[in-house]
Amino acid sequence: MADDKLDQQLDCALDLMRRLPPQNVEENLHGLIDLVPALCEDLLSSIDQPLKTAKCPETGKDYLLCDYNRDEDSHRSPWSNTYDPPLADGAVPSKELRDLEIAANQAFQVYTELYFEGGVSSVYLWDLDQGFAGVVLIKKVGDGSKKIKGCWDSIHVFEVQEAAKGQNATYKLTSTVMLWLETTKEGSGVMQLGGSLTRQKEQTFTLTDSTPHIANIGTMIEELENRMRSSLNEIYFGKTHNIVNDLRSVAPMSSQQAMHQVQSELASALKRKAAL
Repeated sequence: MADDKLDQQLDCALDLMRRLPPQNVEENLHGLIDLVPALCEDLLSSIDQPLKTAKCPETGKDYLLCDYNRDEDSHRSPWSNTYDPPLADGAVPSKELRDLEIAANQAFQVYTELYFEGGVSSVYLWDLDQGFAGVVLIKKVGDGSKKIKGCWDSIHVFEVQEAAKGQNATYKLTSTVMLWLETTKEGSGVMQLGGSLTRQKEQTFTLTDSTPHIANIGTMIEELENRMRSSLNEIYFGKTHNIVNDLRSVAPMSSQQAMHQVQSELASALKRKAAL
């Protein structure tokens, strides 16, 4: 009975978090944990939080923090492969996978520059019993110019399983995008808009010199991220645009009333004609 109650509380908490602004996820999550401490582990593992940035002490480059590069209270830098604060026995990828991780970080740094005109990206890989897994993180924060603030966070978690002969590989990708915007103008005041989406995709590629793992993973992430960007634009911005248009009338009320009257007269005439 107690487990059923906790499951119901977890469903309600997750449903509530989906409706709250993504920029306040951390604050709202702490509030839910204080309210129902028994759900702490489930909530932390189920809810994606906005990414945080740190600076690698060895290279001076920025990198992103998440559970996938954390060991105890330290985080591993993808640039130096060391933990900050230092951790003697922290988990690191194998030599072969580390080489792939370095190349992936360089590739997605270019991807971030091309698509977002700046921002921070990080790629972390880890070994599995069969194949390997990884995560691609991207964060772009608006500079606040033109009285517009905002942030884009995308988290792409993937698993790679190679076929027995190594000619094909199957990729399972789960992508989450969190976006929020805030505008401040004299005419409209402060307006906030935000939301998040999670999508999954599975695809099998043939492994060749021209299509290695990085190219295949990059292709999947690019396609899914573009699709999610279009969905966010349609769902949040499109609906907001329609609501604003319904609330604000450009034409005078007299013109609208005349148009409604003409529509009513046409409908009545059609009904009379149909009755004959």
